[in-house]
Amino acid sequence: MAEPELAERESPSPSASLADKVEWLIRTMWPSEAPPPRNNVEAAAAITAATGEEISSTTVWKLRTGRQDNPQLRTLTALATFFGVPLGYFGFATETAPIDDDLTIKALLRRLSDQSISRDVLRAFVDLSPEGRWAVDEMILAVATADRQRHQQ
Repeated sequence: MAEPELAERESPSPSASLADKVEWLIRTMWPSEAPPPRNNVEAAAAITAATGEEISSTTVWKLRTGRQDNPQLRTLTALATFFGVPLGYFGFATETAPIDDDLTIKALLRRLSDQSISRDVLRAFVDLSPEGRWAVDEMILAVATADRQRHQQ
């Protein structure tokens, strides 16, 4: 069984639009020392407290919903600082693929350290045959697509 071409797969990266990137950061890269936000007010307050840059809850809402796609540099700098990502993460999708890959690996390592992903599962995945890895890849991508669709409704 041949592995599908990367172009045929839905990218596991943090995504291309600014709204998707901000949402991915909030869901995936929220600093462990800050309590997870329950709403945009808490997210804005945490970012402001950690960076000293005044970010309003309205700004967070606009960024998360795509209503603001060209924020000021200082807003992007505060987000990059808070989430520990390079400022280039917010650049053009075609130029950010290496950053997306690095952040995906960083997110995976965080999931390992907080034990929400088992090391045994990753070891078993590595030991699978190419066909077995392909089958697991397909299952994960299908579940991820269904999960995204369910949360967009």
